[in-house]
Amino acid sequence: MIDWNLGDILDAIEPAMPLDAPALIHGHRIVTWPEMSARSNNIARALRQRGAGDGAKVAFYMRNRPEYGELMAACFKGRLTHVNINYRYISHEVFYIFDDSDSEVIVYSSEFRDCIVALKDRLGKVHTFVEIGDASEIAPFATPYEALAQEGDGSALGIMRSPDDLLFIYTGGTTGMPKGVMWHHDDMRKAQLDAQKLLGPVPQTLEENVALLASQGPGRRTLTACPLMHGTGFITAIGTLMSGGAIVTLADLSSEAGELWDTIEKRRVESIAIVGDAFAKPMLQALDENPGRWDTSSLVTIVSSGVMWSKEVKAGLCRHIPQVVLMDSFGASEGLGFGLSVTTAQGGTNTAKFGIGEFCDVFDENDQKVRPGSGIPGFIARKGAIPAGYYKDPEKSAKTFRTIDGVRYSIPGDWCMVEADGNLTLLGRGSVCINTAGEKVYPEEVEEVLKTHPAIGDALVVGVSNEKWGQAVTAVVHLNDNVPFDEQAVMEHVRGQLAGYKTPKAIYPTRTPLRASNGKADYATAKAIAESSTVAS
Repeated sequence: MIDWNLGDILDAIEPAMPLDAPALIHGHRIVTWPEMSARSNNIARALRQRGAGDGAKVAFYMRNRPEYGELMAACFKGRLTHVNINYRYISHEVFYIFDDSDSEVIVYSSEFRDCIVALKDRLGKVHTFVEIGDASEIAPFATPYEALAQEGDGSALGIMRSPDDLLFIYTGGTTGMPKGVMWHHDDMRKAQLDAQKLLGPVPQTLEENVALLASQGPGRRTLTACPLMHGTGFITAIGTLMSGGAIVTLADLSSEAGELWDTIEKRRVESIAIVGDAFAKPMLQALDENPGRWDTSSLVTIVSSGVMWSKEVKAGLCRHIPQVVLMDSFGASEGLGFGLSVTTAQGGTNTAKFGIGEFCDVFDENDQKVRPGSGIPGFIARKGAIPAGYYKDPEKSAKTFRTIDGVRYSIPGDWCMVEADGNLTLLGRGSVCINTAGEKVYPEEVEEVLKTHPAIGDALVVGVSNEKWGQAVTAVVHLNDNVPFDEQAVMEHVRGQLAGYKTPKAIYPTRTPLRASNGKADYATAKAIAESSTVAS
């Protein structure tokens, strides 16, 4: 197998794509492969001409829309580094990503202009602002996106690229602030191909990649129901483009399940990417409430990653869509293919049960491999095609990307048990990380904000099972003496400093010690208090 570059793959497959093959579908908008090819080439060339050299960081600040896919392709072709911005962040959180990533270019949609205007004078590293929106209303300091996309002849750049070209995926960090996971193009592509082996033959060369398209036609139409700025959506979108497929996104910002099923029917979508029950439950509810309303015969797979997807919900989806294959992928921004669970109408595995990935081992806390059926929990580890590390964080990189017995592994901290049959039972994701409706929340970040409120002496934050959110962010706190405690006021205090989804849904005062004698947080006790208080309330 060759060393891969994502820009080289696009250059190779674009001439082979049918003229009418869609690459990007968003509501009524369809961008064909020839159109995306020309527009992304123009954008890549324009950004390089404006000073974005090899490796320059480009921040993507937008919701799901066709421009996200075009800009991905432009960055891959132009040797520019993708930086994802969570559009739900408030201004100081957004600034942190811009600054930490050393972004030189910011491409944003007009709905986020106010935030950019507020931050602009602090963004000394940024030399180019690009705004997506009505040309007559573009900020005076910004370049209209369409000007970049339309100016030029659309030809390929004709530049030499490297398998070591980078893309970033910013993900939550245990220190409270997100960290940029650095992926080399080659490792990302090989990790994806490792997973695709389960479904059939995979290309070993660029020529084979093109030949597969010529013989089998364009790749699948894949609806990324989750945000493209999340690891699951972004990685899915990469795989879709590399196979000559079409990225389908929902135009309605409400992302109602009815619109999703309307789109599946209208666009003959073949695959859906979701994030566990937070997405799957509303989808199932819509089908239950409207039996036979939608034609779902085009669907082949529904793929989930990043959070628990319950057995009961999977069974419900299979009941309505008997031909669909449900693939529950156990992975992270720090590594793909830790495990896989497959469910069909004929059956599947229990919640949190996964077959271990081909390139994975499980180690205990002493870096010893865990024997199946031993009853000893351990951390899942992936070798082979893994990230280069975290951007500008060698200390955290050394903890997550470790060499054991001469082999380099990615060990994000997912705790599991290896059953006697060799399968995995997932015990906890990212140690104490909370997954709420597909968003990662790391407790330390919320705890530090809670403790800045005058009523709060100490705080621990945990996830409590919740029908709507999957996990509800919940705080257990020690109160300061002689300071009134107002739960809503404390919530507003947090909401003023962090993204809304990080705000606790409930705050429970307690006198029970929250820390061991060595000062370490006792999350088990905090979770027990939170769960019992939730039931009582």
